[in-house]
Amino acid sequence: MTKAKRKMESDVKLVDMVVELVDARAPIATRNPDIRRIAKGKQILILLNKSDLADDSVTKKWIDYFRSEGAMAVALDGRKRDSIEQVKKASQKLLAAKRERDLKRGITGERAIKAMICGIPNVGKSTFINSMLGKASAKTGNKPGVTKGNQWINVNDELLMLDTPGVLWPKFDDEHTAECLAFIGSVNDDIINLEELANELLYYLYNNYRANVFDRYQISEDEFEKALLGIDDGILGVKKEPLALLNLISVKRGALKKGAQYDYAKAAKFVIDDFRSGRLGRISLERP
Repeated sequence: MTKAKRKMESDVKLVDMVVELVDARAPIATRNPDIRRIAKGKQILILLNKSDLADDSVTKKWIDYFRSEGAMAVALDGRKRDSIEQVKKASQKLLAAKRERDLKRGITGERAIKAMICGIPNVGKSTFINSMLGKASAKTGNKPGVTKGNQWINVNDELLMLDTPGVLWPKFDDEHTAECLAFIGSVNDDIINLEELANELLYYLYNNYRANVFDRYQISEDEFEKALLGIDDGILGVKKEPLALLNLISVKRGALKKGAQYDYAKAAKFVIDDFRSGRLGRISLERP
C-alpha cells in the first residue's frame, strides 16, 4: 500500500482532477484521508457509489452536505452504463473554470479530461469502470485488492481515466470507521470475527432499520419479545437485542447444530451477506 500511495503521489501531477469513489452507505468512513492529501490543489469529484444499496433519503442529505463543503458529489450505481453521462457532466462542470483560464491563456481546442480514479478496496471501482466502457476491461471481484497496478483507460474522446489500486490508510481513526469498513467488506473477512461483526451490525439495524430485519427474516414483535426474555441478564458484554435477533435468524434459516444448538457462525454469515447484497433493503450506516 505504501508503494501504491507513492505512485499516486507521482501520477496525480498528470491529471486535471481526482475522482474519488466512496460507498454511499458510509461516505465518510470510506474516504481515505491520504487521497485528500495527495489530491490537494486538484478538483475532486466524489462519487457515492452503490447508491442503490443505501437509504435514498440519507444519500440526498449527503449530496447536500458535500455541496455545502464546496465539493461536487454525484450518487450512482456503478453497474449501470448511464454512469458515464453523470460523471462526464459533473467533470465538465467542475473543470469549467479551468477551461476558461486556458482560453484566456490562448489554449484553444477541446482535449480529453484526465482524471485519476481512486477509492479504498471494495467500493466498486473496477465494476464502475467496466460499466463506463461497456465491457470488462478492469478486473472485478467481491473482495479487496483486485486492482494491482495503475492503468490508463480511454473512456471516450472526452474522458481519460487513470485507475489506481484500492488503498487503505495505516490506522483507522475510530471504532466506527473500522466497523463500517468491515460491514461493507473493505476489510478482509479472514481477519475478522464474523459473529461479533454480525452482532454489531444487528445492533445498529435494530436501532435504525428494525423493520428491514423483521421483514427479511419474518420475525414478529411477539417472537422478538419472547426471545429477549430467554436471554440471561448475567451474560457479560453481550447486547441482548442483537443476540435475540441472531437466535431467531438461526431458527428461521435453519442454522442449527445437533441438539438444536444455534449455529452462530452460519447465522452471522446470512446477516452479513444479506446486508452487503441489499437483501436487507436500502440501508445507510452514516448520516451527515
